This record gives sequence, C-alpha cells and structure tokens, in this order.
Amino acid sequence: MKFKDYYQTLGVAREASADDIKHAYRKLARKYHPDVSKEPDAEARFKELGEAYEVLKDPEKRAAYDAIGRRAGGDDFQPPPGWDAGYEFHGSGPGGEEVDPRQFSDFFESLFGRRAAGGGGRAAGGGGRRGGGGGGAPINLRGEDHHAKVLIDLQDAYTGARRSLTLRMPAFDEQGHGVLQERTLDVSIPRGIRQGQNLRLAGQGGPGLGSGPAGDLFLEIEFNPHPRFRVDGRDVYVDLPLAPWEAALGAAVPVPMPDGEVELSIPPGSAAGRKLRLKGKGIPGDPAGDLYAVLGIVLPPAGSDATRQAYEALKTAAGAGFNPRRAA
Repeated sequence: MKFKDYYQTLGVAREASADDIKHAYRKLARKYHPDVSKEPDAEARFKELGEAYEVLKDPEKRAAYDAIGRRAGGDDFQPPPGWDAGYEFHGSGPGGEEVDPRQFSDFFESLFGRRAAGGGGRAAGGGGRRGGGGGGAPINLRGEDHHAKVLIDLQDAYTGARRSLTLRMPAFDEQGHGVLQERTLDVSIPRGIRQGQNLRLAGQGGPGLGSGPAGDLFLEIEFNPHPRFRVDGRDVYVDLPLAPWEAALGAAVPVPMPDGEVELSIPPGSAAGRKLRLKGKGIPGDPAGDLYAVLGIVLPPAGSDATRQAYEALKTAAGAGFNPRRAA
C-alpha cells in the first residue's frame, strides 16, 4: 500500500486553514470534473481530490492523518501500531458514519475504515426535530457518543489499574486552523480486560440539548507493544531461552509473566520452537487465557579451550549419524 499525501494532492501547505483547503478543492474539482474536463486522467484526479478533501475538511480525520507524520507520497506504508490512540472522536471513530470508505483508496480505508464498537449516537440537535416559532415545545436530546482508542500496559489487564488518560479532541479555531482540545480522565481499568474491548464511561460524551443527558465515551483498549510478550485474545506468548543441557536433559526454569514469574518444568528432549502451555496463566477471565512459553536454545560461545573440547566431545558422542538438517 502506498502513502497518499493529501496536502500535495490539493496543493496546500500542512498549515492551511479550512477555508484555504475548501478553495483549493473547489478550484481543482472544477478543473478535473469528468463532465467538463478534457484532461485524460480527469476521472482519477477528481476521485483523488475528493478523497483528500474528505480527510482535510474534517478536523477529526485531519488530526488523525497528521498524527502519522510527514511522509513522501508513494512511499510504502502500513499504519503504525496505535497511530490514532489518544484522539477523541464524535460518532463511531475517525471515519465517522457518513462516509463509506470503500468508495476511496485502500490507504483511506486502512486509516478510517474501522468502526468502533458501541455504536455512534446522533449529534445533539443534529438531524433531529427542531423547535419552531414561539410557543414550541422545548427539545431535549441525548448528547452524541464519543470514541477514543487508548493504550494501556499488558500488566494492567492482569492486575487492574487506575490510570489518568489524556484525550485530544480535534477542532478548528476561529481562523480555520486545526487545534487540539485536551482533557484528562481518571479511568479504572478492570482486571481481565482484553485488547479490542470498549470501556464505557457514562455521561462523558457530548453534551445533551436542553435537559437531555450527555452521551457516553467509549474507550477502545489496545495494549502498548511489549518487548517480551505477544497477545492473542486472552492467550499470551513469551519466548523462553534455554541452555542446550536444559532442553536435552530437562530442567525447572523460571518463566516471566506480566505480573511476576512462575516455574516451568522443561521435559527432556525439548526442541527449539516447542510451545509449553501454562493453563490459566494468560489474561484473567472466565475462563482465563493461557500462557505459552515458546522454547529457544542458546548455545554457549566456543570461546575457550574447555568449551571447544566439550563441543568436540558432544560431536563424537552424537556420532556421524546425527544430522540436524535431516527432515523430521
């Protein structure tokens, strides 16, 4: 997938105001409209312009796009992990609900095609019945639900935690430039929460209209990348290095866990790549996940006469019939 530079597509600077972006789009859209343009690539260019404008006209999509950082158009691209974490969005996420991302490129869909769980509420007063002239009944509408992706540590899912999370709400200022409005929430992370689950914070979404209640805030949970552990649902995987004699003869070795460590018995004759299951030692739940230790073998360096002699003795003991490259 190739990165798309939407600012370059519209010919505007990254600091351009909302009005500058609108004027640039309208000018280019008239030039490349398929019904009037004589350019051979008019239809493709018109589609590219529409995609770029869809992102840059919206403060939420634009802030999410800007969070990726500066890249050259056409470069190979995959969204980095957690690229949109910490941004608070109206509706169902950075893509909103009014746009079908399939009408645009794979690049657009990779960024804005995800729909957060929990549903998106209607904006207070948006699309609803409006009050008429004097004497009309007051309108009381529930506020819009908001969504944000947040990053927590894997250990928090094992033990539960209370965390202060700062969220940034994209908006335009009076001059039409993008700004970020921050707020910090004290959030209780329940023990056993899984990646992809949503925490609902009642009344923390958009304000209601009239005496209508506020909407809710849904926090989609994602784990910070960990140098040691990998997560699949409730199961957790960890690489466990062994000495050759531990793998060959068996041993009891400590296995790290996100909330401590546990002792594991290594069966004699264990090979590299073998997975040993520790039942119920994954992310807590009903049922709890499992922890899998993936075995690896680390050879002592042959840096001394003693270790070289030991390797020679092992070579002799194994015999000429031993071939590590023979298919099992």
